[in-house]
Amino acid sequence: MAKEGKGRHVKGCREKGREQWGVGLFIEDGAYTTIASAVTMLMALTLVFSASLAIWSAGRSADVQVSADATALAGANVVSSYHTAATVVDACSLSMGLAGFAMAGVGLVGTLVPGAQDLAGKTLDAGIRMLRLRNQFVSSASEGLQKLEQAIPFLVAAQGTRACDAQDAGRIDYSGTAIALPRTSASEFPAIEEDQIDVSELEGASDELEAAAEDLAEASKETARAKEAAWLADCGRKGMDMQERAGKLSGISAEDNPVFASSLTWDPNVALDRTRAYYRWRLEHDTSQGSGVEARADAAARHAFYGYAVDQFENAHVAERDGIVVSNVELLPKNTAEVRGTRLYTDTVWPSTFEPEGLTLHFDSSCPGVRGSAGAKLALSSIDAGMARECPVCHFSVGDVGKVPAASTSIDNGFEYHLREFTQALDEYVAARNYELELERQAKEEAEQAGDVFEDAIQALSGKRPRIAPPGRNGCIALVAADELEPPESLKTAFSAGKDVPRRGAISAAVLAPEQASEENNVLSRFCSGLEERVGSGGAAGLIDGVMDLWGKLLVAYGDMADGLSEIFDELTGGLESFGMGPLAEWMRGRLQGVVRGLGFEQVDLRLRKPVLTDSSNVFEHSDMAGFADAQKLLRKIPTGLSDPAALLEAVGYGVDSYVQSLEITLVEIPLPGGGSIPLTVRLRDVTGAWGKG
Repeated sequence: MAKEGKGRHVKGCREKGREQWGVGLFIEDGAYTTIASAVTMLMALTLVFSASLAIWSAGRSADVQVSADATALAGANVVSSYHTAATVVDACSLSMGLAGFAMAGVGLVGTLVPGAQDLAGKTLDAGIRMLRLRNQFVSSASEGLQKLEQAIPFLVAAQGTRACDAQDAGRIDYSGTAIALPRTSASEFPAIEEDQIDVSELEGASDELEAAAEDLAEASKETARAKEAAWLADCGRKGMDMQERAGKLSGISAEDNPVFASSLTWDPNVALDRTRAYYRWRLEHDTSQGSGVEARADAAARHAFYGYAVDQFENAHVAERDGIVVSNVELLPKNTAEVRGTRLYTDTVWPSTFEPEGLTLHFDSSCPGVRGSAGAKLALSSIDAGMARECPVCHFSVGDVGKVPAASTSIDNGFEYHLREFTQALDEYVAARNYELELERQAKEEAEQAGDVFEDAIQALSGKRPRIAPPGRNGCIALVAADELEPPESLKTAFSAGKDVPRRGAISAAVLAPEQASEENNVLSRFCSGLEERVGSGGAAGLIDGVMDLWGKLLVAYGDMADGLSEIFDELTGGLESFGMGPLAEWMRGRLQGVVRGLGFEQVDLRLRKPVLTDSSNVFEHSDMAGFADAQKLLRKIPTGLSDPAALLEAVGYGVDSYVQSLEITLVEIPLPGGGSIPLTVRLRDVTGAWGKG
């Protein structure tokens, strides 16, 4: 029993010794063994070199993503540039058209303003010429925008490929491209794609208005000449006239005898009021110049004439009613022959007596020739008719009354001389003014026709602004691949496997985000400033000081055209006030202002679009691509080592038409009012051939 137990003890000790011997290779009392230290160092080195290789490999994968991000941003930048270009084209189209209409409108109004018609004609011609240039512009713009939109997928790919190619560094070559999503366009340019502005009717209507305005201007000149002649006779001379003679020959007050410095402020009724005051005073204050029969007879004749004049001018007036000038002013008789044509000759106001020789007419019942009994009142015509005889004492007859105005009408020191001149000029003025009013009615009809044509024509520019929705409007997807890569010699050690980094790829996405717009930072600010530097103000065109300045103002007002156009048109037509606008011009101005203010313009977003990175799912959701899986399939098709954008697109199934291989596309020719044009050209060689591989 003792032996058996001892054996078991020895066996247990051996097993325990073996266990202690295995651990002991690494540790011993109080310290690690040499083997343990060696193994630890080996493992640490293995981990260090493996981690370095892993970090290097991960870095190469991250580089692919960086390249993809740059490729996506580069592709989206093409869409951004197109968005800017399309906005500029529409802004140029709209502003050029409205500049033409603004000049045409100012010309139409100015055509009706005497003194401004020559300049107005030039302005009108310049406006119509601007509208024709606008038609040329939109014709080329429509074709240019279509070509450029069709080229966008290729341009996006080319720009993306160039950006990807620029990421190559050292032994790493990236192949990749950008894809515009969607590939098709949904843009709408109603102001460019619809019918052009028909300027032929506007030109015809303006010609008719100009002809009517010219006739009206000539008639206005004749009216002004006749009115000035009447004014000169009344109070416009520096010598004798009605005003000066009335002051010398009567005692009427200064209030009844005013002076007007210009025929523009003078009215014919001023002369009539003066005449009434003058003859009332003469009638009330005229007395016999002696006690003899002849003197008393002369006084009776003057009294009769002055009374007749008072009656004639009592209700005399010149008035314009319902488009017609009415005057009831008649010439006073200037001699005996003309007296016979008035009631001075036919009124039965003179006393008579029955004398032995027959019925006799006297100047007054106090005539010394009165012998017989009193008879009926007689007219001066009764003597010529043989119904009565002339008094042998006073010899009073129609000749006595006729000689009253004869002297004062024949020489310029008489009031009647200037009154007759005024009355004759007044008759000419009334006839000229009525003819002018008739032509004014005709001109207004032409103006109404021109206004209607203007309104119909300008409607082509109103309505909705463009919908800029090119290929890539929802974003751009970048697909970048890199071939397998052998690690550097420094990482090839006995402590790491040193395997090549396998083929890898990355997907990225970019969209356009609007920036905050300001007066200095918007789509049009740089374009407008650059255009102004190249062509200047464009020179004057009639009533417009600078055509390009006007175009520039409307171009800048493109974002809020409704208010901008109204302000500019009001400012331009307001400048005509210095010429003295008449009622017809004011009417035309109001008519066209109403047309301009009634135009409907949508506000335009002028914010610049800049590319920003986004989650690719945001782009996939708004594209014809099913999702990330489809993108991965396309990514696997990208051949490495290829940098031709067309070939890369074809590799992923996005064919590109051959026309985009042309060197350049002229987006539009911007015609200049002064002649010549500025082309907006997209040079594809700048995109596709800059690095010499495409």
